[in-house]
Amino acid sequence: MLYSAVPKGAVCLDGTPPAYAYSKGFGDGSTNWVVLLEGGRWCDLEEETCQNRSKTYYGSTDHEFPIDGILFKGILDSNSQANPDFYDWHKVFVHYCDGSLFLSDVDQVDPTNSLTFRGGRIYNAIMEELLNKGMGIAHNAILTGFSAGGLSTILHCDRFRALFSNTTRVKCVSDSGFFIRGEGELANQSERHFAGAIAANELRALLPRSCTSKRDPNLCLFAEYLVEDVATPLFIAESAFDSFQIGYNFILTIPGLDPIQWRNCSRFLEECNATQIEIIKDFGPIFKKTLMKLDNSSSRGVFLDSCYLHTHIFQSYNWIKYPVLDNKSVGKAIGDWFYDRSAFQEIDALNLCPQSCYPK
Repeated sequence: MLYSAVPKGAVCLDGTPPAYAYSKGFGDGSTNWVVLLEGGRWCDLEEETCQNRSKTYYGSTDHEFPIDGILFKGILDSNSQANPDFYDWHKVFVHYCDGSLFLSDVDQVDPTNSLTFRGGRIYNAIMEELLNKGMGIAHNAILTGFSAGGLSTILHCDRFRALFSNTTRVKCVSDSGFFIRGEGELANQSERHFAGAIAANELRALLPRSCTSKRDPNLCLFAEYLVEDVATPLFIAESAFDSFQIGYNFILTIPGLDPIQWRNCSRFLEECNATQIEIIKDFGPIFKKTLMKLDNSSSRGVFLDSCYLHTHIFQSYNWIKYPVLDNKSVGKAIGDWFYDRSAFQEIDALNLCPQSCYPK
């Protein structure tokens, strides 16, 4: 728990202190840092989502936050075989307990439900804490995150870079945070969700000016309108058949489909019937088209596989073993890109159907 953040008003939705877990670097990695922002959706204007969130792990640290029990895996693994490029770094897991992508900064406590919207203050307080631990003199540093934490990484990437001197190699890795707008009814559904999050957390004035100066602010949580304005080198790890985006937005655009019937199919492809697989298959081209519209920045890494999954970097199997593009796992691709051993921009164009990428 970071109790020193409370006087600064940097608290979770329910007013409890924020928290992070930390593993000290060693050996050659003792001057390197990787900071991971946890994922976990967001809260919006749908009935009581913020209030309900405040009573759970994702809105509080009163709900059994396992500060000493966070399993450091994937990019945070301390095993040199499982994580050869980053195993000995200082590693930080930042708990996500605000529901605003670490952005909100509302002075007034919600008088109806006693909710505090202070995600931006949490981010600032934890960064200040890490700088006091020595992160500011790092030789190498990575800001990363998965799911909502991946989108938070895109939003905070340049601010993270600004914490260091020009001699520090700083890069960002967004995993499964590229939430697309899509087209037609998918766009309408996606826009409703993000517009609700922006309104509920009072984010409108806090969104990147580089985006809001050019378009409707309600579009400025879609990664496709953000990443080209990120100056810091950024790696995008994604699946064209992102299981969360399909289950959270895409299936809601299918006439007559009951979301409850999707539950068995929501994670494992083997539990999907033929009709559901066809629906999943339809999402892939939309995602690929969106990502391929981006400019070909030489500093940007891309790993777009065809797995039916959501998140890579905090999953031991998906980090170092499978999927593989150009003979590299996502962990190997990110390591080569970070250390400038080789560029990596690979999109799986061969698999037009979703693939099962979990251990058998």
